[in-house]
Amino acid sequence: MTDVVLIFGVSGFVGGYLAEEFCNFGYKVYGCDISESSDIADQVTFIPCDILDQVQVRKVISETKPMYIVDLAAISSVSYSWKEPAKTMAVNVEGTLNIFESAKEIIPNAKILVIGSSEEYQRSDDPINEEFSLDSCSPYGLSKITQERFAKLYREQYGMKIYCVRAFNHTGVGQSDRFVIPSWCRQVALLSAKKENGNIIVGNIDIYRDFSDVRDVVRAYRMILESEKSKTIYNVGSGKATKLKDILDYIVSLSSCKISIEIDPSLVRNGENAKIYCCNELIRKDLGWYPQYDISDTVKDIYEYYYNMFT
Repeated sequence: MTDVVLIFGVSGFVGGYLAEEFCNFGYKVYGCDISESSDIADQVTFIPCDILDQVQVRKVISETKPMYIVDLAAISSVSYSWKEPAKTMAVNVEGTLNIFESAKEIIPNAKILVIGSSEEYQRSDDPINEEFSLDSCSPYGLSKITQERFAKLYREQYGMKIYCVRAFNHTGVGQSDRFVIPSWCRQVALLSAKKENGNIIVGNIDIYRDFSDVRDVVRAYRMILESEKSKTIYNVGSGKATKLKDILDYIVSLSSCKISIEIDPSLVRNGENAKIYCCNELIRKDLGWYPQYDISDTVKDIYEYYYNMFT
């Protein structure tokens, strides 16, 4: 009998890659979201579901009875979380509780993976490991801390197999151009396709961030669920701090056009941490996971995706 995986938030950027990862390893994959995405693999069975509707969530879990559940359904934008803090808490916390409650009653032995964020951590210029203090300064980060606390509560009170990851920045083809790397790639590719010199609009390029390829990240998610020796919390990231200016310079170098950089103050966050990157030693040691993709190759793929779109 084929093992079943249920992915909430399958229509999002990471959801499509995760569904493909599990399909490639022989799983039967069900995906839930409010609306279906054309990027979802053909092998995935899509089921419409609003994570805030407990009746719908319970029905999906009852019908599919998965071995693994992944909760990717989330409001994941820090800036949006400031505009809609109540909605952010509802989706990221209440939605997850709907999954926990339904799984507790229907499939108490299923493994559940909850996707958290580096935004949960206290600010630091040093590599951040899993023991580092949690002290978010955004509604999004606070919602993820709360989500993780409920995961711990359900593990301890009900013996549920709930695992949490704190994912650092990841990107790839298909990510929204609301995010920094796709935004820059799109702007430069458009100028290149039109064979025009011009400006591109950026925010703070003097900060350092930890970037991974989304394909490495979803592989980590699968490995955490499959392993019998997984701990309950893992960082998932490259373990390297990359300056955004270096990424921008590389993207600009892919074009033969003369491109100037224009900094938009509205894109610069006040009090932004100068450097955020993870220590990924725990997942390397426990599961043998390590990044297989070089971020420069990922960036080039995104640039070429947009260039081909515009030509």
